[in-house]
Amino acid sequence: MKPTIESIIDLFTEKGSQSYGAEAVSQLEHALQCATLAEISGQNHELITACLLHDLGHLIHDLGDNPASKGIDDQHEHQAIPLLRQIFSPAVTQPIRLHVVAKRYLCSVVPEYWESLSAASKRSLELQGGIFSPEQAEKFIQQPYAQDAVQLRIYDDKAKITNLPTPDLNHFTQFITASLISPIK
Repeated sequence: MKPTIESIIDLFTEKGSQSYGAEAVSQLEHALQCATLAEISGQNHELITACLLHDLGHLIHDLGDNPASKGIDDQHEHQAIPLLRQIFSPAVTQPIRLHVVAKRYLCSVVPEYWESLSAASKRSLELQGGIFSPEQAEKFIQQPYAQDAVQLRIYDDKAKITNLPTPDLNHFTQFITASLISPIK
């Protein structure tokens, strides 16, 4: 896949109807909800784009809809990065790369965060290494874009509502375009 706005939209069009793991929404519904939460919260275009594309790796691996149910960590946070870094800056790619470990961080520093996770998210957390130690949490949050990854993670965990109205994918192309390394004029 050559990374372009069109190829990203095509991927969502072709595979976005896949189930979002064991959740009651599709991959596309989840992506749109996550990006909508970022937009209505007033986030910048890079974080809105990261929220939209954070699970693109689920759409490009060949492990099926719900590999976590088979005890497999699909490492989706890394799958799309080689493609995305060709057209986006670290302000987009780093929150995507770090959003899985941001869940490990949040479970470590916010005691009630674990309880807020869905059963599927708790299952995947264990596959992804479990809750950070205090030392791991401190090291994580010092990384560039870690705060953005934490914010993405919070939206990610909220973006699982069945039949929630959101803007369509075309609405978010303005944010994708603005986030390109060399924006289209």
